[in-house]
Amino acid sequence: MFNLIRYVKSDPSTYLFQYRNGEVVREGLGLSFYYFVPSSTLVAVPMVSVDKPFMFAETTVDFQEVTIQGRVVYRVTDPGRLSQMANFALAPKGNGYASEDPSKLGDRILNQVQVMVRAEIQSIPLVDALVAGDGLTQAVSRRLQESARLEELGIEVMDLAILAVKPTPETARALEAEMRERVLQDADEAVYRRRNAAVDQERAIKENELQTDIAVARKEREVREAEMEAKRSVAEKQRAIEQEALEGSILLEEQRQKLVETTAANSRMRAEAKAYAIKVIMQAVSTADPKVLDAITSSSMGPEQLIARSFQGIAERADKIGQLNISPELLSSLLGDK
Repeated sequence: MFNLIRYVKSDPSTYLFQYRNGEVVREGLGLSFYYFVPSSTLVAVPMVSVDKPFMFAETTVDFQEVTIQGRVVYRVTDPGRLSQMANFALAPKGNGYASEDPSKLGDRILNQVQVMVRAEIQSIPLVDALVAGDGLTQAVSRRLQESARLEELGIEVMDLAILAVKPTPETARALEAEMRERVLQDADEAVYRRRNAAVDQERAIKENELQTDIAVARKEREVREAEMEAKRSVAEKQRAIEQEALEGSILLEEQRQKLVETTAANSRMRAEAKAYAIKVIMQAVSTADPKVLDAITSSSMGPEQLIARSFQGIAERADKIGQLNISPELLSSLLGDK
């Protein structure tokens, strides 16, 4: 009798159903109650989240095999729907489940994940698949959220992570070799670009120096031209001054020449006038009586001149004069006047 009535107690994360005659008579989280074994069926659906790792071998669009590692976290959101789609009934003796459906639920979820991962991987080439971790995760997560199969099971995928996408060892070595060659080529190109940049910089520096030299030479030429222009301007001004001075000298000499010529002409005219006057006088004198001329000459002489003339006449007739007496008074008067 006591074996037909049992006590069941579920934890808070387990949703418990009690069926009697095909109908639910009791359900809920964390229930505990007595039940009659022959007429009752217990269904326990765990509501905790489940973390399931996975590893799939899939083929990319370019027929290269890759291994995809990751994990998926899911939980039951509708225990009633899941209990209808899978057998979660407890064994009559209470030691586990009556079927293997609860243990296979994780595999069913992983199968859905694999199908969706395959759909994404088969649409991209190998190189893109190896670096498509985040994009692949987002794409598969979006597919899982929209999955009608999971909705029928009452399952919600809480998290999905693609941890690694790896090629086969042979493919990895080939990719490493290709990448190594590419890296070496990139390194060579980097060296070439660096050298080319150095050459360009050196050429730019030389061009700048040449432009600077040209600018300096142009400035020096402008300075020399300015100095030569200034010297030429000074020389032209000096030449103009000298030309003006020369012209002034020539004009002065011409004026002097004219003055000399005028002076000479005037002197000649005066000499001619004097000669003509003397000639006229001589002509007049030559026809005049000497005594009259002597009288005229004497009329214009002073006493001293008359006395000197008298003594000259005495001297001219000295041979006819025997003795000449000059009184002291006459001599004194002559000396005193002198």
